[in-house]
Formats: sequence, structure tokens, C-alpha cells
Amino acid sequence: MILAKKIRIKPTKEQEHQLWKSAGTARWAYNWTLGKQEENYKNGSKFLSDETLRKELTVLKQTEEYAWLYDVSNNITKQAIKDACDAYKKFFKN
Repeated sequence: MILAKKIRIKPTKEQEHQLWKSAGTARWAYNWTLGKQEENYKNGSKFLSDETLRKELTVLKQTEEYAWLYDVSNNITKQAIKDACDAYKKFFKN
């Protein structure tokens, strides 16, 4: 038997704002990774690892244009890149 529990969170306005900011950053990182993978594929290169893309994003974050990425935890972008790379691999396996 599997038990389930429903939990309702009631974030404050600041927490809710941070949650939305985190979700938007994750979506941006996921789409950025897919764009890089597609561009790389069109150029005839091999699959880019998530480690390579995370290093590239770290360099990109240091520019003034992408400094907003520091507003959220780096684990959010790290996981989004990993998820996008896994999805891209699975797409070509099936």
C-alpha cells in the first residue's frame, strides 16, 4: 500500500516571487540548452555534454547581460541543463 499526503504551501509574496523567478530561470536554461544542442547538431558535431554546457553558462553568467542568473540558486540552472541533455539523448535513442 502506498500512502500519499497532500501538502499545501502558503508562501509569502517575496517567496512566491522567488519561486516564479526560479521557474523562469529553469525554463530559460532548458531552452538555451536545447538551442545549443540543435545548433551543434546542425553543424554536424557530436552531442554536447551537460558538463560542457554548464561551464559555458558559468562564463555567460559573468557578463553584465546575464547577471540576472545569479538571482537564483545555481542548482536550478544545473538541473535544467541536465534534464534538457537527458531529453535530447532520449529523443535520438527512440
